[in-house]
Amino acid sequence: MALYCGIDLHPNNHVIIVNDENDKAVFSKRIADDLSQYLEYLTPFKEQLVGAAVESTFNWYWLVDGLAANGFHMLLVNTAVVKQYEGLKYSGDFKDAFPLAHLKRLGILPKGYIYPKEQRAVRDMLRRRI
Repeated sequence: MALYCGIDLHPNNHVIIVNDENDKAVFSKRIADDLSQYLEYLTPFKEQLVGAAVESTFNWYWLVDGLAANGFHMLLVNTAVVKQYEGLKYSGDFKDAFPLAHLKRLGILPKGYIYPKEQRAVRDMLRRRI
């Protein structure tokens, strides 16, 4: 059975949701910013995970790099294109993580490019200059 993961990022914690092929949550939990916790909770699903969709926010580098280094297929979500986020200030963290996994399952997740580590500093500097 294929599984789909969505991760809603916050400054000091994140919400993970893992859905099955029928959009039923198999796992959902709020965890601290700690890679070892991610590995503990996601590793049992690793073989079935089609991908883990992570919001493209200011604090995604460590998470995407850490999970990718441990063999997870990571996807960076372009949240500016996801209708769920349009005009959204707060709707609930678990409700924010669900559409990421859902859109991945449907094959319509708007993805962003995950820049190689070596290029990120230059990219970030150029973005600030603009």
